[in-house]
Amino acid sequence: MRLMSLTPELVALCHREEADPGPDGSWTQLTDEDFRTLALRLSGEADEGSLWVFAYGSLIWKPAFESVEQQRATAFGWHRSFCLDIARWRGSVAQPGLMMALERGGRCNGVIYRLPEGEKPAQIETLLRREIDDHESVATVRWLPVRTAQGSLRALGFWVGVTGRGTSLRQPLESVAQVLARACGHVGSGAEYLYNTVSHLEAFGIRDRNLWRLQDLVANEIRSIHGSTPEAGMPNSIT
Repeated sequence: MRLMSLTPELVALCHREEADPGPDGSWTQLTDEDFRTLALRLSGEADEGSLWVFAYGSLIWKPAFESVEQQRATAFGWHRSFCLDIARWRGSVAQPGLMMALERGGRCNGVIYRLPEGEKPAQIETLLRREIDDHESVATVRWLPVRTAQGSLRALGFWVGVTGRGTSLRQPLESVAQVLARACGHVGSGAEYLYNTVSHLEAFGIRDRNLWRLQDLVANEIRSIHGSTPEAGMPNSIT
């Protein structure tokens, strides 16, 4: 099997220390009451039985919640896309970055997690607080029909169908690669985010054609920026 072109050594070249600029005041922050209200609404829309969450990016390798079961699943009508403009987290004001969301069209193979039995509103609120923090993002949280080897079900999805301000849809992969090879924020770089996503998808036997092409482009871009391949002996693990 072909190995990734984007290596931990190349990813390490993209890291730099960045201060957290804090929330962007142009977005309307959600209050505690807002989170509770949204969680109750989503809980009321949920199917009977267990709560499932659909992961296609960072939730695969950094779920920040307990699960009791995980399996591959496919969401039809959506595909991964680096289309969220960010100047925080894995980007900065000086060098904005891009994060992934689900954009319309195609299909997305990902992983669904079944959460332990419990109060759904409380579980959903915890997930909401991890994934969104402003009113403008509420519409990107929705129940997704997904298909598994055992049949179909609905899972909670985040950053699905983003539009409007703060998005750059349908960008060519070459343009995305230029951004990811350069952007870094206080939690890490865009290259690190891509590396973690692709490598963890591979662990589940999932190879996203666009992401596989993208990691190759980002690796080449990093080499062009830094002039040469890193020397052996540099850190060889990404967390």
